[in-house]
Amino acid sequence: MFKKLPFILMTLTFVLVLAACGSKNDAGTDGATSNGSGEGAAAELSGNILAVGSTALQPLVEQAGQKFMALDEYKNVMVQVQGGGSGTGLTQVSEGQATIGNSDVFAEEKLKEEAKAKELVDHQVAVVAIAPVSNKDAGVTDLTKEQLVDIFSGKITNWKDVGGKDQAIVIVNRPGSSGTRATFENFALGTKVEDIQGSIQEDSSGTVKKLVAETPGAIGYLALSYLDDSLQVLKYGGVEATVENVEAGTYPVWAYQHMYTKGEPDAATKAFLDYMLSDEIQQNDVKELGYIPVSGMKVKRDAAGNITE
Repeated sequence: MFKKLPFILMTLTFVLVLAACGSKNDAGTDGATSNGSGEGAAAELSGNILAVGSTALQPLVEQAGQKFMALDEYKNVMVQVQGGGSGTGLTQVSEGQATIGNSDVFAEEKLKEEAKAKELVDHQVAVVAIAPVSNKDAGVTDLTKEQLVDIFSGKITNWKDVGGKDQAIVIVNRPGSSGTRATFENFALGTKVEDIQGSIQEDSSGTVKKLVAETPGAIGYLALSYLDDSLQVLKYGGVEATVENVEAGTYPVWAYQHMYTKGEPDAATKAFLDYMLSDEIQQNDVKELGYIPVSGMKVKRDAAGNITE
């Protein structure tokens, strides 16, 4: 009996090692189902995603976030969305205060330190067009580039000077951190303008819409996703701000909608970014909310603002 004891102990040890290896193998699948689909792995995703920045992009990210969290496989992921402007979003994601920085502009345009911009990974999820808008009683439906420059630089102060009513112009502008302002200045005005004394500054697109609609003589600019009959949407040099005109390259006031991460995203954040680019969001929510799928663009724009076919 005692002679067989070492053999029995060795056998038991071997069985325990095999069992441990099998257990390790099972754990290594990270919850994936046996058919290799990975659905089980997705079900185990959890975490908190904070997306901060562009108010032009905010409605799309908020709506997509709600739909994402309603899916069974992502029920343990919390998506929170805040505004604050593109500059704020880029700064916070760069400093690790946010998971995603939503921006209307390339990071290189906003972050002063080149090294910080290079740390960020760009995820382009849509295109946004920006349209000049006025109070409906101003009496104008179309403005040229030169007229817009003169209005926003303070040279023209009355609507009668551009064919409208004898009424003072009230500028509703964005702060310097706003990506919407950068897009408007870059592609509608072609130059940066100083803030005019007496103008109103507001970063929230929803508040800008309300102010322009309710303030006699007001002018501002908004993403297509905020436009409705409460405003007079102004043509730009005779060209309407429509999806078709943006896609064709005939309407120039547009920008990519970026969702930046600091380095490659973690699993939960990657799942959300992938969902943003899914057909479910691109062909439904993007179009429904007045954005344009990147895939629909017939022209491209680089970080320097150059258009390529």
